[in-house]
Amino acid sequence: MGKKITDFLKLNIFKGDKGLWMIYFLLCMVSLVTIYSASSQMTFRSDRHWAPLVEQICFLVAGFILMVFISKIPCKYFKLIPIVGLPLAAFMLLSVLVMNKGVNGASRWMQVFGVSFQPSEVAKTMLIMTVAVILSKMQKDEKVKTPKGIKHVIRATKGGHAKTFKIVGALTIIICGLILPENFSTAAMLFAVIVVMMFVGNVPLDLMWKGILTLVVVGAVMFTLLLVIPEKNLTFMSRAVTWKHRIESMMGNHKVDEKSQEYKDKTRQVMMSQAAIAGSGITGVGIGNSTTRDFLPHAESDFIYSIVVEETGIFGAAFVLLLFIMLLIRVGRVAQKCDRFFPAFLVVGLGLMMTVQALVNMAVASGLIPVTGQTLPLISHGGTSIIITSCNFGMILSVSRYADKVEEKREKKRLQVESLETDEIYSSQGMS
Repeated sequence: MGKKITDFLKLNIFKGDKGLWMIYFLLCMVSLVTIYSASSQMTFRSDRHWAPLVEQICFLVAGFILMVFISKIPCKYFKLIPIVGLPLAAFMLLSVLVMNKGVNGASRWMQVFGVSFQPSEVAKTMLIMTVAVILSKMQKDEKVKTPKGIKHVIRATKGGHAKTFKIVGALTIIICGLILPENFSTAAMLFAVIVVMMFVGNVPLDLMWKGILTLVVVGAVMFTLLLVIPEKNLTFMSRAVTWKHRIESMMGNHKVDEKSQEYKDKTRQVMMSQAAIAGSGITGVGIGNSTTRDFLPHAESDFIYSIVVEETGIFGAAFVLLLFIMLLIRVGRVAQKCDRFFPAFLVVGLGLMMTVQALVNMAVASGLIPVTGQTLPLISHGGTSIIITSCNFGMILSVSRYADKVEEKREKKRLQVESLETDEIYSSQGMS
C-alpha cells in the first residue's frame, strides 16, 4: 500500500490537457489580484486587511489539492459517484427548503459540522454526471472496420428514444424543481445545460421540443399567476415576492418608494457596477486603484467582474471572457478525442456549466440581465464555488488524460497499419 502511494505521488501532476491547466492557473491568478483589490468593504467591516486574501488563498489551495487528486482517478470510476451523490444532493436541497430560514431572503445555504455550503452547487455537478451516465448507457455505436482490422466509431445513433428522454427529464425536473424556489437562475442554467447535453446525446428532437413547449406553457401560467396574486398571498414561497418585484420592474409596473432602504439596496449594486464599467476606459484605472469598490456591495463576489473591468479596462474584460471561451473550446477538443460516450458527455456538461455561469455573471455586471447572485467561477470570493469548480476541473483533466491515451493508441495503430502496408508493397515489388 505504501509503495502505491509513493508511486502515486511521483506521477507528474500536470498530466492532461496543458491548455486546461493554463486556464485554471490564470483564473486563479486573476482571482487573487482582484480579491485583494475588491475586498475593501470586507476588510473595513472586519478590521482584518489580509483576511479576504488569505481566505481566498486557502480556498484555492484546497481546491487545487482536490483537483490534482481527482485528476489522477480513472474517469470510468466517476460513473459510481451519482449513485450516492444525486440522492444525497436531492436530500440536502429538500432539507434547505424545509429547515432553513434563509440568508438575504434566500435559503441557499446549509451547515454541516460548522461548515456552510450551497447544496445547489453540489446538485449541479451530480445531475450533470448522472445525465452523462444515462446518455452513455443508451447510446449505440455505428462502427466501420478498415481492411487492417481497425474499428472506428463513425457516429452515435439515437439510444433509448423515449426512455432516455423520460428518465433524464424526470431527474432534471426533480433537481431543478428543488433548486428553483430559492435560486431561479441556477435552476434555469442547469436546465439549459441538460437540454444541450440531450441534444448532443441524440435524444429525439421531437420529444425534446414537446417537453420544452410543455414547460414553457407551465412557466407562462405561473408567470401570470405571479403577477395576478397579491403579495400578501405569496407567503408560500419566500422568493416569490422578489420575483414579482423584478418582473414588475422590468415591465415598468413596480412602484417603490425611492427613499426606502429596499430601493436603495436593489439599485445600488447595479448602478455602481455600471459606473465602474463605464469609467474603466480602454486600459482601466490600474490594478488596486478602483474607486467604486468601497461603494459596491458584494464587489468581491457577485460583481467582481465590474472591478476587473474598471481596473484593467477592455483588455482585462476581454481576457477573462476569452479564458472561459477557451475553456469551452478545449473541453470540446477533449470530448472529440474520447472513444467512449460517458467521458465525452461529462466534460461537455461540466465545461458548459462553468462557461454559462461565467457569462451570466458578466451579463449581470454589465447590466444586460437582472441580478442573479451567480459568482464568477474560480474568481469570485467563496468556498463552495471554488471547491466544486476545482473538482469539476479535476474530472475534466482526468478525462483529458484518458483522451490522450486513446490518441496515443490510435497513433500506434496508424503507424502499425502504415508499416504493414509498406511491407506489403515491398513484398509485392520483390515478387514481381
